[in-house]
Amino acid sequence: MAKKVKIKKTLVEQILSKAGIPHQGIQINALEGELPQGYERNQIFKTLALLGDKTGPIIGIVPITQHLSEKKLAKISGNKKVSMIPQKDLEKTTGYIHGANNPVGIRQKHNYPIFIDKIALDLDQMIVSAGEVGHSIIVAPQDLANFVKADFADILEDSK
Repeated sequence: MAKKVKIKKTLVEQILSKAGIPHQGIQINALEGELPQGYERNQIFKTLALLGDKTGPIIGIVPITQHLSEKKLAKISGNKKVSMIPQKDLEKTTGYIHGANNPVGIRQKHNYPIFIDKIALDLDQMIVSAGEVGHSIIVAPQDLANFVKADFADILEDSK
């Protein structure tokens, strides 16, 4: 009988399990366009780290199929302007490398404002990074928002 290969949980998955937050860990490379069976690309969300001119670091979470509106995020967060954190400063600011930023891990270490685009409320489940490149979690948007104290807001760039 073949041994079942046990996939080690990421720290983010361990945190969610300990807190009793329903989720499912998956291994996909969302950056390469991989999708879990039964899911669509608009359910995969990216966690973006930005700097506000008044608030300092701020987190925006949007579908990978869309673009964040820096103008909308600035307004909703009480900043005049926000800009992406340079990649060279990302790990020291959030604790994660590019492609591994996630709201759960960031919230554990920092009290940065977190905003999830309101489009997530139309979904039963969303996919976000689990804190390591190639590892993600499937979680209900409201469960995630409640756990990381995020606000839902319109932060997507308007379609042209």
